[in-house]
Amino acid sequence: MEFRDVVRKRHMVRDYDPDRPVPAEIRERLLEHAIRAPSAGFSQGWAFLVLESPDDRERFWQSSTSPEQAARMDDWLGRMRRAPLLVVPLSHKQAYLDRYAEPDKGATDRDESRWPVPYWDVDTGMAALLILLTVVDEGLAACFFGVEPDRHGPFRQAFDVPEGYTPIGCISVGYEGSEDKRSPSLKRGRRGVEEVVHRGRW
Repeated sequence: MEFRDVVRKRHMVRDYDPDRPVPAEIRERLLEHAIRAPSAGFSQGWAFLVLESPDDRERFWQSSTSPEQAARMDDWLGRMRRAPLLVVPLSHKQAYLDRYAEPDKGATDRDESRWPVPYWDVDTGMAALLILLTVVDEGLAACFFGVEPDRHGPFRQAFDVPEGYTPIGCISVGYEGSEDKRSPSLKRGRRGVEEVVHRGRW
């Protein structure tokens, strides 16, 4: 598939065929492409939790979703739970602070305020985007969605994730189901280049 087609076809899919698992070779390509993302100072402060078994996936949904959320998003969750593969990208801030304390960078005080934005989250987000684009290139479907801050603790506990790692979200992956419903947000339409690009000055 041409790269321009991959970009144009990428969209979030919220329903999956539960009877079609993600082939192992495709799963590995998703992860191999993810680690090709850029990272400040080549810090590579990311990790990826891969959940494929029904038990692991159910543990994710239970730990990452409060009862109130589950009741509010019942239809959405019902369709999303059919995804046969979940990948949770996690950012690791300390890896960046440590990397920039090395001699070639020199910020030995590891002061987080030196960073204009949290590059650990930005870089992990770029890795997540490479997964989303690879999914399209492989003919599958995916959705990136968030994990509420108050669920980070239960999520970490459920999967023995060290405290220093933050789930920036989760990516559901599978073959598109027959009941996928496009988000109402899409009714807003995509903003054109002329609306968001400022050339020379604002």
